[in-house]
Amino acid sequence: MSAGLIVIVVLVVLLLGLWILYNGLVTARLRVDEAWSDINVQLKRRYDLIPNLLNTVKGYAAHESGVFEKVTAARTAAMGATGIQQKAETENQLAGALKSLFAVAEAYPDLKASQNFAELQAELVDTEDKIQAARRFYNGQVRDYNIKLQIFPTNLFARALGFTHRDFFEVDNQAVIERPVEVKF
Repeated sequence: MSAGLIVIVVLVVLLLGLWILYNGLVTARLRVDEAWSDINVQLKRRYDLIPNLLNTVKGYAAHESGVFEKVTAARTAAMGATGIQQKAETENQLAGALKSLFAVAEAYPDLKASQNFAELQAELVDTEDKIQAARRFYNGQVRDYNIKLQIFPTNLFARALGFTHRDFFEVDNQAVIERPVEVKF
């Protein structure tokens, strides 16, 4: 076998390996993007439920305007947030504001007995569960992607090919996300 043929074989093997590494990284990055999209779908669902919830509570507790303004401002901030870190911060604020709203609802027995309020609360609890599941899925995809970026031999090429570390979507206020405020009837 000639030296030229050996060089060609080695180059082909290296290019094939680089091609496989690159495609693996692209696939992992797309999975992270898809998982983030799933989170955004569930967050949008929550954002869409909040005005209906506010209107229902306002019908019973109109003088609680400070809470309504806080929830509305937190919702607006969360909807306008960009980037993982800013989204996590605004989601923490929104979760706290929603907790305050449900605390207000506790003081109004007629509101707690309202079927509309109960249905909205059930939908919100379901949405919170879906957000948590989507967040776990996203964080798992980010973990796998970040591992690919750090292991040999991918770590030798990833940065040069434009692949960068992704952040986890971590929510500080776990109590609200994991277990929404319960309203007992």
